[in-house]
Amino acid sequence: MKLQTREFGDGKPMMILHGLFGYSDNWQTHAKKLSEYYRVILVDLRNHGHSDWSNEFSYDLMAEDIWELVQELKLEDLILVGHSMGGKVAIRFAQEHQEVLEKLVVVDMGTKEYPMHHEHILAGIHSVDVDSIKVRSEAETQMRKHIDSEGTLQFLLKNLYWKEKGKLAWRMNTAVLEREMPEILKALPEEEVRIPTLFIRGELSNYILDDDFASLENQFLDSLFVTIEGAGHWVHAEAPEEFLDALLSFCLR
Repeated sequence: MKLQTREFGDGKPMMILHGLFGYSDNWQTHAKKLSEYYRVILVDLRNHGHSDWSNEFSYDLMAEDIWELVQELKLEDLILVGHSMGGKVAIRFAQEHQEVLEKLVVVDMGTKEYPMHHEHILAGIHSVDVDSIKVRSEAETQMRKHIDSEGTLQFLLKNLYWKEKGKLAWRMNTAVLEREMPEILKALPEEEVRIPTLFIRGELSNYILDDDFASLENQFLDSLFVTIEGAGHWVHAEAPEEFLDALLSFCLR
């Protein structure tokens, strides 16, 4: 599948993959700063953002989408960055195509299976009747009944756009994403990754626990772990300066 991308800067390529329910716009501020050092390529994964929707959805398919994009752009010595679900896509790509990667950066995501924890987000999304709502504030009011986190709420609202005058729509394929939630949450294959890999986690997040370090080190043979104090799962948004410092310290060395 051909994916929609946005580019900033030039030089050595760095590709960034967003998380579940996100899209390239979430990383625009960081991309502009990183473009001082790299050619930054922001990607909309299938069923997200401006990329096409598909009834098929898996990490193997998304990794294949990235491979097609890498070939199309003729990228070599690529630094691949992925957050959350995008982190699993990046890992799966690295397992299959290490030859085109220079480094891998995984932001607050492991390889293990995770329990279902998106019920409140899905409830908030379902509460929005896009066929009847005429102003965006109505959608925000409805979603607040289900979502307490202001950051999560505003993150999701970025996906609402005016498809036509007086007609709102979601940029994400909620029906397929909800149906494939077990696929999204499942563990990845235990294949070795030999390229230098940085795991950045938020201190307050439970996606990568201290107990996970040993298994990740066994799978990622040249790995480094950085914990950002006071940050949760959205570590790049909650502690942007500390996140960029960790990322660039690893990538520029």
